[in-house]
Amino acid sequence: MLLMRMNRTMNPQMNKYISLINDELKQIVPSSFLGTNLEESMQYSLEAGGKRIRPLLTLLTLQTLNKDIHYGMQTALALEMIHTYSLIHDDLPSMDDDDYRRGQLTNHKVFGEWKAILAGDALLTKAFQLISNDHLLATEVRIQIIKRLSEASGHMGMVGGQVLDMESENKEIDLETLQLIHKTKTGALLKFAVMAAVDIAQPNNHIAQSLERFSEHLGLMFQIKDDLLDVYGDEDKLGKSVGSDVSNHKSTYVSLLGKKGAEEKLNDEAVAAKSILNEIERDYDVSNLSEIVDLFANRDH
Repeated sequence: MLLMRMNRTMNPQMNKYISLINDELKQIVPSSFLGTNLEESMQYSLEAGGKRIRPLLTLLTLQTLNKDIHYGMQTALALEMIHTYSLIHDDLPSMDDDDYRRGQLTNHKVFGEWKAILAGDALLTKAFQLISNDHLLATEVRIQIIKRLSEASGHMGMVGGQVLDMESENKEIDLETLQLIHKTKTGALLKFAVMAAVDIAQPNNHIAQSLERFSEHLGLMFQIKDDLLDVYGDEDKLGKSVGSDVSNHKSTYVSLLGKKGAEEKLNDEAVAAKSILNEIERDYDVSNLSEIVDLFANRDH
């Protein structure tokens, strides 16, 4: 249901890319000869819906850079697998302790806590297998993408940001610390989504640097909107309960800046992202990336 609602706000090309991603994800985890249901647990969360915004962003950046999107498909799938593993682990009782994700029971509620942990582990490692086996890409490109993804998802990126986020619960933190948390926890994988396409398409340095700055603004936008939705969002549309940040005593853009201040910050980041796209539209069609900025700013789940 969530995916269908999101798709109504996207153009036909984006919907086509999301359909391709979903079709590929259904085939990505073959049955094991071990006779366990680990793969069922992995696939349960992979097929739970979601916006697919990270893999979509990789394909749209490739399309913007005039590169066949199929060169980035395995990387896009790997990225979604890592994102899904992070959600499985985030929902665990020792972390955010959530019962629902994307409108259905969380993985550990269906398969048990230890199997949910191992399903997340398996998705993480499978992601790097996908990229290393992608023979559409030159060896040096695969190595660069693996390097970039390991940094974005590891202790200097998503995992490190998650630790800083957990350690900041029940504490008053400043805006600089909050931005560092979200630059790593949320922003790192969104930045990877764009920059992996840059690694594949290899535009000139000016374009690469512009897209890197664009991706950083996009990452901040996504998290600011998340913070707003956690307080003011519709639970039916979100597919999970609102108010978890408050109940977990987390500092957010809303708690630090207020609703109006967070909305102004969101708008500032959107303007900055659009400004960067304006710089490169002389050379490339940036309409789809511009639309992504609008989607980030206006999404309701």
